[in-house]
Amino acid sequence: MKKILAFIVCVLLLVGLAFGARYYLLASTGNTRESSKTLNLYNWGDYIDPALLKRFTAETGYQVNYETFDSNEAMYTKIKQGGTHYDLAIPSEYMISKMKREHLLLKLDHHRLKGLENYDQRFLNQNFDLGNQYSLPYFWGTLGIIYNEDTVSAKEVQHWDQLWSPQFKQRIMLIDSARDVLGFTLITQGKSVNTRSAADLAAAQGKLSTLMPNVKAIIADEIKMYMAQGEADVAVTYSGEAAEAMSHNSHLRYTVPSEGSNVWFDNIVMPKTAKNKKAAYAFLNFMNEPKNAAQNAEYIGYATPNKKALALLPKSVRNDRQFYPDDKTIAHLQVYDDLGQKWTEKYNDAFLEFKMVNR
Repeated sequence: MKKILAFIVCVLLLVGLAFGARYYLLASTGNTRESSKTLNLYNWGDYIDPALLKRFTAETGYQVNYETFDSNEAMYTKIKQGGTHYDLAIPSEYMISKMKREHLLLKLDHHRLKGLENYDQRFLNQNFDLGNQYSLPYFWGTLGIIYNEDTVSAKEVQHWDQLWSPQFKQRIMLIDSARDVLGFTLITQGKSVNTRSAADLAAAQGKLSTLMPNVKAIIADEIKMYMAQGEADVAVTYSGEAAEAMSHNSHLRYTVPSEGSNVWFDNIVMPKTAKNKKAAYAFLNFMNEPKNAAQNAEYIGYATPNKKALALLPKSVRNDRQFYPDDKTIAHLQVYDDLGQKWTEKYNDAFLEFKMVNR
């Protein structure tokens, strides 16, 4: 028995030494995700200028392990399941509310942050994170209408209700999103995009069903490609997607209906499992710098919440009301709330029924 125990102890020691040696090797070469010189960043795909990551490493010495997700839900699931140690992640506003409620985020120490005064106050202290205790703005944008000016005049798409016009039969593409499509329908009826009224939702679903003859397709990211190629005359999509399509087709224009729409925010948060807080704060401060935020905005094409960065952008960009709407339009924009599982399912079910009819 003693010999067996001695053998087991030896094996365990050898295994421990092997793992220790492997960890030391990884740490010494900077390849471990938990290295003190590594920042683990979890972000949407192609949502930061790669040149900025290189500059961050050059300035701070921190290597960036950059991983991507394709939806807020995928990001949330991976972080909630644990086993990952992302130092920073970039979810949208409604998901930040959800993650706060489930204690998945760490509070930010504002004493360790620099450059908070650079932000436009309109984009701070939002309901989903009062006092910006858990997040800092990254990008913001709107839901609106992109159209081809060769076939559609500006006056024909200034209001959501105009999408129901018979002239647009089989000419409209819709973003594949329950909240967005039901949201602009609710706005046409004078209702909140966050309604939890069964009657309001049923009325919106009923009206949405009458839009079906005008819908050519319900798709996701492909909208920007199809619009750039002239596959449709009108589409409902996000400002950033519209900007990219417009960069490939000079005949495209984007507008946000004056009666209101959704304004979305993507903010940077620190998951509770973050291991390298020092690197995380270094990155937050790096991105708070106006020159870096401006460079990122030029690369991505979305609107920057950094007021001093905006001043560094070309005049043609900062004065473009398509992507930096005036105060009057912003006053009518609504932020999505986290509806909770029950109402999220109701919205999704209503939208699914609409899509099934549209097939």
